[in-house]
Order: sequence, then C-alpha cells, then structure tokens
Amino acid sequence: MDVGGIAKVVALVAAIVVILDGAMAMTLCNVTVGFTACKPSVTPPNPVMPSPECCEAVTGADLQCFCSYKNSFLLPSLGIDPDLALALPAKCNVPSPPNC
Repeated sequence: MDVGGIAKVVALVAAIVVILDGAMAMTLCNVTVGFTACKPSVTPPNPVMPSPECCEAVTGADLQCFCSYKNSFLLPSLGIDPDLALALPAKCNVPSPPNC
C-alpha cells in the first residue's frame, strides 16, 4: 500500500474512533471516561479547566503511556491537542512522569 493509501486508512480509522467515542467507552493509557470528561480541556481553541471527572481519569491514567503519544498523529486525529493533554496532570495536581 502506498503512503496515500495508508493516510486514507488512518483517516478512516480516526473518523470511526471519533464516531464510536460517543457510543462506547474507548481506552487509551488506562483512560476510559476521561476521553469524554477531558475532551473540553484538551480541545482548542478555547480549552476549559479540567472537571473533577477529568481529573479522576487523569489520576488513574498511565501518564508515561500518554507521553509516548506526544509526537504521534493519534491525539490530533482525535481532536486532542497533545500540549493541552500533557498539561492536564499539572492542572489536576497529579505528578507528571519525568522526561515527559
């Protein structure tokens, strides 16, 4: 498959994930409910402060796992700003992993 074909498959998968996000719980780095609860806090252009539900999800998340996605296409393909996502631990008073 050529690069253009791979890009189309990735875009299709991302679109399906976004559609299914509202229909079922999706897990990434041990976060399920947080995808919905944290979405307003990690979506530009006007992110809001994280809700208690979001911070609860951040507390249970595998933050080192999230660090591995900071330069990935996955978070932006879900409408998530990686910089905003990586700022959530500090906003929720949760220690961030070193070297993230």
